[in-house]
Amino acid sequence: MPWFVTLFGRDSLTVSYQNMAVAEGFARGALKRLAEHQAQERDDQRDAQPGKIMHEIRFGELALAHFHKVPFTPFYATADATILYLIVLSETYRWTGNVELLKEYRAVAEKCLHWIDHYGDIDGDGFQEYKSFSPYHYDNVGWKDAGDAVVYADGTPVKQPKGLCELQGYVYDAKTRMAEVFTALGEQEQAQALQQQAQTLKQRFNQKFWMEDEGCFAFGLDPDKKQITSVASNAGQCLWSGIADQDKAERTARRLLQEDMWSGWGIRTLSRNNAAYNPFAYQRGPIWPQDNGIIADGFKRYGLAQEANRIIRGIFDAIERFDAYRPPEVFAGVQRAGEVDFPILYPAGANIPQAWATGSIFHMLRTILGLRADAPHKRLYVHPTLPNWLPDITLHHLRVGSCSITLRFWQQGDQSHWEVLEMQANRGTAQQDMIQVMDEEG
Repeated sequence: MPWFVTLFGRDSLTVSYQNMAVAEGFARGALKRLAEHQAQERDDQRDAQPGKIMHEIRFGELALAHFHKVPFTPFYATADATILYLIVLSETYRWTGNVELLKEYRAVAEKCLHWIDHYGDIDGDGFQEYKSFSPYHYDNVGWKDAGDAVVYADGTPVKQPKGLCELQGYVYDAKTRMAEVFTALGEQEQAQALQQQAQTLKQRFNQKFWMEDEGCFAFGLDPDKKQITSVASNAGQCLWSGIADQDKAERTARRLLQEDMWSGWGIRTLSRNNAAYNPFAYQRGPIWPQDNGIIADGFKRYGLAQEANRIIRGIFDAIERFDAYRPPEVFAGVQRAGEVDFPILYPAGANIPQAWATGSIFHMLRTILGLRADAPHKRLYVHPTLPNWLPDITLHHLRVGSCSITLRFWQQGDQSHWEVLEMQANRGTAQQDMIQVMDEEG
């Protein structure tokens, strides 16, 4: 405090997605404020290119007023915020059904897409890479943004440009979603083009990034377009986006649950077998609740409900042991053991509370219950897979479209069940606009 009390692109968008089922106002605010600061021209000092969504902004004396000593006015050193903006815009539409929102941010979205294809893909090979053009030179601008976060299997750092695996997944998801958005706007030709681009990317990704010997996706591609063969948690985020083929998704999940990655409290950011592994380093071995929430969501997407619940149980067990049930942004990747049944704090000091760590709780609950909104078509899909440690839960005032819904979920034997306890609509909502709740599996 107060360094991190400001607007961050990646963080605010991640929190918006995590909390969509409980507070879609986060998304409305993030979409609006970030659009206001979307880059309009190239400015290498601030790592800005047209259409790019900012990383962070500062208002202090060093940034503004007389000094202009730091570039955070705003700063654009992020490889993923521009892509995540499209994902959150789509998700907000799915939960609210508000097509006017799409019209309002259509131009912003088009600029994001242009940035993805022309600046996010530096060498034009169809994959996302990042490279800093700023004299401040941030080595890593994915969500793992520590200077030493991206390493080869022998522990040596990877030079720029770097094409991380999860960035490809984000683009696949964003273009698939934007195809849906342009369909809603009546622009079918644009929608078909985006859908085709997404499918081409998926096919090429599963060929280029797959490590058969590890049974897992590579951390990324290095400047020579060779695989960064480190096993890292980033591979799990590829399941969240849906870019992974089914068999590769299942094998990746099994790989991430092996002992070198699974600590008992969650999935480590980097394999214990890597020469650079350190359970106390910021992003080379500890556990991030936000990362694990995304991975668990990806496991559930591919039908791996038990594996998803295993991750969630580990994170929830850790949170239960922290003061006031507040999850820190990161905690150590030390192996859970009978005599040390307590998660070890990150020694350099982690932010507590921290927005996307807290948001991961709501994200993981949504994963367990299998909530997927389709407000434009007046539907809410549910696919509960309750574990035995959470046999009964009721959600009150779940907002989907113009309706507020109370749902109860419970476990009976090996099966999970659900029922609608109450549904209320905003004044003036017609009967045909009421939400229909239905099983994801039909």
